[in-house]
Amino acid sequence: MSGDLIVPDAAAGMVVFVHGSGSSRHSPRNRYVAGALNEAGLGTLLFDLLTPEEEADRANVFDIALLADRLLERTAWVRGQPEAKGLPIGYFGASTGAAAALWAAAEPDNAIAAIVSRGGRPDLAGDRLAAVRAPTLLVVGGRDPVVVELNEEARRRLRAESRITVVPGATHLFEEPGALEAVAGHARDWFTTHFSAPREPM
Repeated sequence: MSGDLIVPDAAAGMVVFVHGSGSSRHSPRNRYVAGALNEAGLGTLLFDLLTPEEEADRANVFDIALLADRLLERTAWVRGQPEAKGLPIGYFGASTGAAAALWAAAEPDNAIAAIVSRGGRPDLAGDRLAAVRAPTLLVVGGRDPVVVELNEEARRRLRAESRITVVPGATHLFEEPGALEAVAGHARDWFTTHFSAPREPM
């Protein structure tokens, strides 16, 4: 599977992006956020969760367990890269990718420092939510009421530190002026804060 890895000099941590259904590592929204994180001194990895052949089967796009397994593989790969060795790792998930991020973070031997969900479906992680240990920020659009409700439901099931941040006037894709900039700012602050906090050992 193809991916794009960027690690700034003296990076404070790595953020692995987990795209949603119907998207890819070329998502302009995720690339915008990744660029903002790079400017803040954070490394990023954007990669394709599925091969083109797998994407042809729509069932795979919503197979959260499969997507989480792919994410775990890529997380292990990042940890093995010399330029990322020893750095804290976070997940940035969008749509169904948020559920895959939380599912993977619930694995007992996968120490994740922080998670940010953008317009995500964390509820699709189901019973795995209670096992997530990483501080989780759920960013939703103020004009996306169904997703706001689903995120509130998911947050009630999280036992780790969590917060819901509503971007006023934003719809599901955060296409409104200033909406994506707000997402990037919230993500940057969440990751930098938690990457500098003491971490549990692997």
